[in-house]
Amino acid sequence: MPALADSCAEHFQSSGVPMVTGMTHKTWMIFPSVNPSVALDKVSRAVLAEGFVGVNVDKKLGTLTTQQETTGSGRPQTLQVVVRKEGRGSRVDAVFTLPPGQLAPGVSNNLCRVVDAAGQ
Repeated sequence: MPALADSCAEHFQSSGVPMVTGMTHKTWMIFPSVNPSVALDKVSRAVLAEGFVGVNVDKKLGTLTTQQETTGSGRPQTLQVVVRKEGRGSRVDAVFTLPPGQLAPGVSNNLCRVVDAAGQ
């Protein structure tokens, strides 16, 4: 299990070529003392606070999926979050996918706000 000093930003990764290919941004965190169902509820509220609509939560699977279309292109941006049991706590993984030709300024901060919400 990683040290408690790890941060969401340390786990953040991006792949793809901006504006040329689709981009995938992902991060994860472990919350040693947070129950997975509590973590999923907190993450769900954080996603709504970020302005996503049509949020689909499957509590049995520990998943959250949502899409937003902000560019007028008709090509949605997708956010997927998985919360699973890790030791006595939870692991939260988040993936934000952008289609080719789109950018998301500040995506690392926004994605970390969502993931970090599980521990608040």
